[in-house]
Amino acid sequence: MPQPASRSRIAIGDTTITYLPDGFGVQDPDVLFTGVDWTTRPGYLEDGQLILSFGSFLIRAGDQRILVDLAVGKIDVEVHGTARLKGGSLLRNLAGEGLSADDIDTVVYTHLHLDHVGWTSDVAPLPNAPAADSPTGLTFAHARHLMSEDEWRYWPTRTATMGGPDAEAVLEPLDGVVEFVETGDSIAPGVTVEATPGHTPGHLAVVVRDPSGAGTESVCIVGDILHSAAQVGDPALVFSFDVDPDQARAVRDRMLRRPDTVIAAGHFTDDVFGRVTSTGGTYTWTPVHSIGE
Repeated sequence: MPQPASRSRIAIGDTTITYLPDGFGVQDPDVLFTGVDWTTRPGYLEDGQLILSFGSFLIRAGDQRILVDLAVGKIDVEVHGTARLKGGSLLRNLAGEGLSADDIDTVVYTHLHLDHVGWTSDVAPLPNAPAADSPTGLTFAHARHLMSEDEWRYWPTRTATMGGPDAEAVLEPLDGVVEFVETGDSIAPGVTVEATPGHTPGHLAVVVRDPSGAGTESVCIVGDILHSAAQVGDPALVFSFDVDPDQARAVRDRMLRRPDTVIAAGHFTDDVFGRVTSTGGTYTWTPVHSIGE
């Protein structure tokens, strides 16, 4: 049965991408995917609940140490009887890689939903509630913090009750620090960003290639383009919190058709790295544990 993903690593040339777990969500599938008959999709639920992994991706590219997304943070909460969210393991798993928060020089946000920003400061606000304490600073104080400008401009007009970032724990610590990137911008050798709006207006994917040019394969960290492997077999499955479902579907379709691409899907259970193949018009997800496998 599906379980939260554990720490895993793949390499592309001399660059490594490591999934660092932070926690998981046990959630009502009817809230996240409205109107889906899960009895026709066996194997995706555990005791009738949908499990989502929460974590970050550590990219070691040359002498740079990059984190893509900052997971859910140190929380353990029941949300109105529809979900349990638990986090807090990110820094421990980072230490397992021989690194501390001070060793990270770049943070890239795919977007600013609460389960991707939880370690921005030393306070992780609970869903639908303001931060209980005032933050004292950024967790990764020596790092650049990057996102798209569209994402940054979108959220101050919304509230955390929509699943977005808490103002005091996330937006205020980033104000004056955040830097903006756009499609094609390079953040390290072989590492670029790509605009993938739909889930949120400023959603980004992060693409990793072998900077030596020795191979054609790439790894794409997809953020919330995909939440469950069920969306690989049926890309029409709409995630309830997509801001623009049609745009999100178009981006998802484009991602699933990408050639020579390993997808890094941080919310998937069991295995977050995999390839998508098409047979007779049906997409299939196959986990991978190394490039070239």
